[in-house]
Amino acid sequence: MFRYAAVAAACMLVFNANAGLFEDDEARRAILDLRQKVDASQLRMADDVRKNTEDNAQLRRSVLDLSNQIEALRSEVANLRGQNENLTRSVVELQRTQKDLTQGVDERLRKFEPGKVSVDGKEFVADPAEKQEFETALATLRKGDFAAAQTSFLGFLKRYPQTGYRTSALFWLGNAQYALRNYRDAVTNFRALVTAEPDHMRAPEALLSLANCQVELKDTKSARKTLEDLVKAYPQAEAASVAKERLAKLK
Repeated sequence: MFRYAAVAAACMLVFNANAGLFEDDEARRAILDLRQKVDASQLRMADDVRKNTEDNAQLRRSVLDLSNQIEALRSEVANLRGQNENLTRSVVELQRTQKDLTQGVDERLRKFEPGKVSVDGKEFVADPAEKQEFETALATLRKGDFAAAQTSFLGFLKRYPQTGYRTSALFWLGNAQYALRNYRDAVTNFRALVTAEPDHMRAPEALLSLANCQVELKDTKSARKTLEDLVKAYPQAEAASVAKERLAKLK
């Protein structure tokens, strides 16, 4: 009995020992599994950190490249802005030069273009050269150079036979000829003036000057007739008052 009990006790010890060995192996395997999992997790974490580090480095490089590109674009924009400002200034200068040239051309053209003038109450269109020549001849007369004035007016009427200055030119030509005692030619020109434009403001003066020429030519009869015509045709003119005085003195 005792022997069976001893055997049984021995079996229990063996069983207990085997059970303990089994539990230690399970624990070791669990620890190994856990360690492997931890190691794998650490490896993954290390890989993630490395990958994140590489990604961050790549991102920094990308940001740096983008920053460099932005700076390059800013520099290019500034350069283009400078070029645009230079181009704008060039365009402004070109426009100013063109405007100056246009004005200069217009001014030169105006020197040759006909323009409206007003002489002795009469308006008409005349070429600049025509106007200048008449004014030069008149200035010569006013200086008292009657011979040169006669030549200038004769040349003027020859060059511009249809000129609007014709009536005034005839009047001043007749005055120059009267001063030179060229009475017959003066009579012709004064008479031509009155015949061509009897309503011209110089017509009464022309008739009075015509009568003076006739007196100088000793043609008293014609002078009286001319004065009478003057008083009759232009009773309100100042020349008519002078004509009345002359008529009173003519014999």
